[in-house]
Amino acid sequence: MTKDDLVAAIAHIQDDEHQLPLTEIGLIRDITTNKDHAALSVLLAPNLASREQELQEQITSALQKSGITDVHIRFKHISNEEKNDIIAIKLNKTVRRAPTLMNSPLVAGDSGVTFIAIASGKGGVGKSTVTVNLAAALVKQGKRVGIIDADIYGYSIPEMLGIKELPQKQGNRIAPVESQGIKVISTGFFVQGNKPVVWRGPMLGKMLGTFLNEVEWGPLDYMILDLPPGTGDVALDVHNRIPQCAEILVTTPHPTANHVAARAGEMAIQTNHPILGVIENMSYFTDPTGEKHYLFGRGGGQKLADELNTKLLAEVPIQSSDAPEGSGSSPTLFRESSEQWHIFMELAASIVSKKVD
Repeated sequence: MTKDDLVAAIAHIQDDEHQLPLTEIGLIRDITTNKDHAALSVLLAPNLASREQELQEQITSALQKSGITDVHIRFKHISNEEKNDIIAIKLNKTVRRAPTLMNSPLVAGDSGVTFIAIASGKGGVGKSTVTVNLAAALVKQGKRVGIIDADIYGYSIPEMLGIKELPQKQGNRIAPVESQGIKVISTGFFVQGNKPVVWRGPMLGKMLGTFLNEVEWGPLDYMILDLPPGTGDVALDVHNRIPQCAEILVTTPHPTANHVAARAGEMAIQTNHPILGVIENMSYFTDPTGEKHYLFGRGGGQKLADELNTKLLAEVPIQSSDAPEGSGSSPTLFRESSEQWHIFMELAASIVSKKVD
């Protein structure tokens, strides 16, 4: 057995956190083989020490099936930071060799799919709320819609849409989960519980590649991407690899939100991505008498739109705290009788008719 044979024999054994083969992400080291003898080291973070016995059995069984009778495995404990550095370095080499996402049928220019990224300069401005309501409004317009929850550090789309199940295998591909007529894939489906994701650039690129290339989306008219706030690796990867992706910027009336949102807009301009416009969220509150109260100031969304030479698409009011939330099983979709839902339906109709372009 050669080293390559050994790697192939245990390639199915994955790291729980990243759902990637240990051999692919650099956590199998010091491989030696000699006739019917094999030795190797497995790098483990402290929180995975309880897996030693399970991994020992899995690796030994796989190698014995390949004809190795004497298997020696050493476990080396490393910090979580060291582990993620190793993975980042290893995958960086892989990503450079990987085919561009432009080879994905979903991303191909003749796919018929319109990509819209929902971006913001900072968190907490309602970017994900805009994502799910715009997607639901497009479904109401009779369109086939998918969401990629690419907000790696603040994934929330499954929770917002009331999704409890996980994606299932469909042959060698992944079937997205459907809710409210929307097909959804999210980082949140592939991590344990509510643990933080501590991936770095190469891992993030691989995630986006998996979501575009290895998910069985079926026919789509629109793909909405919920981006992380700011101008980090995921946003840059989208800009570089999906050049036809348009962008909607979400902000609030507050000056700070507008200031940082402008950076995300400038990034889109520098990478030649069209900006469809700006949505100002939490614009005002309407009391029971119908009077509007501008709790966070006024005009911030229009100011940002003017700065980026684009349109103010909508001013979305704050939902009344005594209004029953949700539509169906979703705790986040605005009620169809609400002012907010009317705004999103108008926006979706404008996008479909290409009045927003």
